[in-house]
Amino acid sequence: MSKPSTLSGAVVTVFGGGGFIGNYVVQALLARGARVRVASRKPETSWPLKPLANLGQLQFARCDITRTEHITKALTGTDYAVNLVGAFSGDLNHLMGEAPGQIAAQAASNGVRGFVHVSAIGADESSPTAYAKGKGLGERLVMEGFENATVLRPSIVFGKDDNFLNMFGGLIEMAPVLPVFGSDAKLQPVFVDDVAEAVAFALEDPATHGGKTFELGGPEVLTMMDINTRIAAAAGRDPKFIALPDALSGLFAALPLTPMSRDQWALLKAGSVVTDDANTLADLGIGARPLSLFLGKWMTRYRKFGRFGLANERNKRCVSNS
Repeated sequence: MSKPSTLSGAVVTVFGGGGFIGNYVVQALLARGARVRVASRKPETSWPLKPLANLGQLQFARCDITRTEHITKALTGTDYAVNLVGAFSGDLNHLMGEAPGQIAAQAASNGVRGFVHVSAIGADESSPTAYAKGKGLGERLVMEGFENATVLRPSIVFGKDDNFLNMFGGLIEMAPVLPVFGSDAKLQPVFVDDVAEAVAFALEDPATHGGKTFELGGPEVLTMMDINTRIAAAAGRDPKFIALPDALSGLFAALPLTPMSRDQWALLKAGSVVTDDANTLADLGIGARPLSLFLGKWMTRYRKFGRFGLANERNKRCVSNS
C-alpha cells in the first residue's frame, strides 16, 4: 500500500488554475487527495474537472491577482499555494512580477507551508523583452517574499489540448506551403503532465525542494523545423516548409495584428533549452516523456478523413506490399 501524500486533506490554492497547465496541476493535486481552490479570472474553464473531485474537494474563486483583496481572500485557510499566471500582453511587470511577489509575501505571512512559482526558461530581469523581464522580476520578488519557495522554469509545454502543437497541426492541415519562423531555434518541449507532477512533487517536500530553481525540459532538443516536420508526418501531411529568413521574420513580427509579437519572435529566436548546470525534472524524480510518445495519436484529428483515413492508408500499404 502506497504512503499517503503529505498533501492529502491540505488546502492548495492554485492561482491561474483555470489555464492549460493549471488544469493538469489541479488533476495532479486532486489525485493526491488535496483540497484544491482554483483562483482564476475565469475559474469556469476548470469546471470540467468537477467529476474528478470528491465532494468538497474542489472549490472555485474568481480572482484578479492585480487586486490585493482578491489575493487575500484566495489565500484564506490555505496550506500550500501555486502561481501559474502568465501572459504576453498587458502590464507584464505587474502581472508576472509584482503580483506574484505579493502572493508570495502574503502566503508567507499567512503561514503557508509550501509555495511553487511557475516561471519560464529565459526569465531575466535585465532582458529587453517584456515577457522575460516580467518573469525575471517575478522570480526575484517571489524568493524575497517566500524564501523557501520553489521556482519551476519550463520550456515550451505541450499536451493534447495545447495552443502550440494544435496551432501548427491546424495550419499544416490547411496549407500546402508554410513558412517556418526561427527554423533553427532550439526548443526542449516538455509534457504538461510532467510539469504538473513537478509542481506536486515540489509541494509535497518543500524542505527538500524549497529555495531551489528547476528548469523543466523534455528528453529531446528540437528545432522549429524539426517540430513542424514531425507534426506533418504524424498528421499524414506533406507540405512544403520554407525557412523564413530572420530579417523577414522580425519584420513580420513588428507589423500590427499579426499572430506573433516582437517579444514572441525574440523569445523564439533565443530558444528555450535547459542549461547544463540546472536542476531538472530528474532531480525531482521525474522521467521526462518525449513528444514522439504522443504525437501520432494527437495529430489524428488533422489527418485527411481523421480516424477514418487510417484504414485506407493501411489498405494501400498492404496492396503495395503484395
